[in-house]
Parts: sequence; C-alpha cells; structure tokens
Amino acid sequence: MHAVIIPVTPFQQNCTLVWCTETMEGAFIDPGGEVDRLLAVADDQGVTIVKILITHGHMDHAGGVADMSERLEIPIEGPHEDDKFWIDQITESAEKYGMDPGPRPFTPDRWLNGGDEVSFGKVILSVRHCPGHTPGHVIFFHEDLQFAQVGDVLFRGSIGRTDFPRGDHETLINSIKTQLWPLGDSVTFIPGHGPTSTFGEERRSNPFVAD
Repeated sequence: MHAVIIPVTPFQQNCTLVWCTETMEGAFIDPGGEVDRLLAVADDQGVTIVKILITHGHMDHAGGVADMSERLEIPIEGPHEDDKFWIDQITESAEKYGMDPGPRPFTPDRWLNGGDEVSFGKVILSVRHCPGHTPGHVIFFHEDLQFAQVGDVLFRGSIGRTDFPRGDHETLINSIKTQLWPLGDSVTFIPGHGPTSTFGEERRSNPFVAD
C-alpha cells in the first residue's frame, strides 16, 4: 500500500489517497473538497479510485464526498452512524464558513462500526470507533504496515476539539488510550490536519495524552 497526503480547502485538511500497489486500485480518505485537484492527483499516480472512506462527518473532511461519489459512481464507506446528524447539516455548516459551492449531504453506502474492515485492491484496513471529537468518528489501521489514518482524534502535540455538539473530552481521551495506544508505539499516523507522527512519540510528548 502507498499513501499520499493532499491538504485541501482553507482548512488544510489532510485528504489521503491510499492505494494497493499491486492492483493500483485505491480510495480517498476524507475528500473534504477540491475534487478536481484530488482526481488529478489520482490520475497522475495511475490510481483507479474504487471507493471513498470517511473518518467523520465534519464538512472539512466530508465536503467533497457527494460530488466525488456521483462523478465516479463509487461507494462511500463510513463514518459510524452516530455522525449522521453532522452529514445531514453539512450544507449549513459550510455556509457558515462561506464555502462556495457548498458541500452537500449524502448517505453512505455502508456505515462503519469498530471491528469492521474496509478494502481496496488487496489492501485491508481495520476500523476502530473512536468517539469524542464527534460521536461517530472512526479511524483506519493497517497492522502489517503499522499505519493509521486517525482523522481529528489525535494530532502531533495535540488532540481533537471537543467543543462541538456531542463532543466530549473524556470520551476522546478514552478513545485514544483504549483504541489507538494498543495498536503499538511504532504506528505512524496521518492526522486530519498537520504533520504525521507516531503513537509512541505522542505517548512520550503530547501534553494531552502523554504517559
């Protein structure tokens, strides 16, 4: 598997293009916007996009989903169904920030739960439900490669905000410690914004969740 980070929109959200290097089939994780640019990157890499994966329903992560899914006629998987209320109000959320053309609501072809798996080509990612930033937030993990895409659960030196509707600080801390840390210190993760890090480095130095 290979992964490329493509920051999109004024929020500089880390959309991630992931693909199977054997079949060249891939997926976009959290296409928050700038769909034309994202598809151009996939074309440049020779990747055939077969599905869209979503960590959570905030508009900076899911704003381009409806457009991309319709244009490519591909399924949407994720997030957990507890984020449906965020997806349903995605247009109103975008309007508050002056995003034009505004993102549109969508219905995932598959809601995800902890313990599920998603796949593209010969790549299989496991799903962990990590509420706190949003109630339906999920992350994607590849055990052999020690790789994770964690959306807005964890950042280098920080954690996700919990002051949004149905966010909860203690729930987020519990998700990090019970769902992420057991995956191993050597796991390299791509956060929803900003630079990559490892779980071990965050356990050592992150002021919010350090051991």
